[in-house]
Amino acid sequence: MYISPKRKRQVIGMCAGVLLSVVAYVVLLIPSNEDLVSLGPMNTGHEELQCIDCHTKAPGTALQQIQANFMHMIGARNNDVEFGHLDVDTKKCQGCHDRPNDRHPVHRFQETRFADARKNIEVTQCETCHLEHQGVRLTIAVNEATYCKNCHEDLDMKNDPLDVPHAQLIKEEKWSTCLQCHDFHGNHFMKTAEHMKDTVSIEALKAYFEGGESPYSDRKKYIAKKKPEEKLIENKKEEKPKAKEYTEEKQNY
Repeated sequence: MYISPKRKRQVIGMCAGVLLSVVAYVVLLIPSNEDLVSLGPMNTGHEELQCIDCHTKAPGTALQQIQANFMHMIGARNNDVEFGHLDVDTKKCQGCHDRPNDRHPVHRFQETRFADARKNIEVTQCETCHLEHQGVRLTIAVNEATYCKNCHEDLDMKNDPLDVPHAQLIKEEKWSTCLQCHDFHGNHFMKTAEHMKDTVSIEALKAYFEGGESPYSDRKKYIAKKKPEEKLIENKKEEKPKAKEYTEEKQNY
């Protein structure tokens, strides 16, 4: 069978392209080459995670996934399927970070009364504030962290403990000051300040957002899991025994 030189070059080029694609695909699947396919550095606290910890494999073999998606493309199947790996969504994040003491849990914002908040800030999506592969803790700027206004604009405190009334801060729309007193997820052992001069500074918050030390406290109520299948670690150490010891010492003195 005669094959023209031009056709022969096309066949060789096509085969070479397929071979290079297969080799590249296999090489990039090697765990030690994860940095080559990563979208960027892991966020604070996720540095030791591997791709597969979050990007779990999709059900079925590659051939089955191709077949299913092809059938969907030609209209013989109602829905497509994930190819290769599953997308990372909020449910995957909760596998490690869901805890009973969260002041703003995702399920709470599913309530009807928070419909506007969901529309304005996508509060049910972790990546709204914690977009991964950015090398920081939060991907929202401190001066843009005004999300509290979506639910607390009508806040009315009868016995306001702060020297600058909350009503005044709300009237002046100083919503970024909320985080100067309140840890959004409430996972730090801390005492809320009663004077604005004693609150967390904006500079400290900015450093925290970028991956620095917590300005709230170095002690957490729960430690996030390193793997979804692990057990959530509760920090049961309390400060009360110390106060008791001090009282006894004072009495003995």
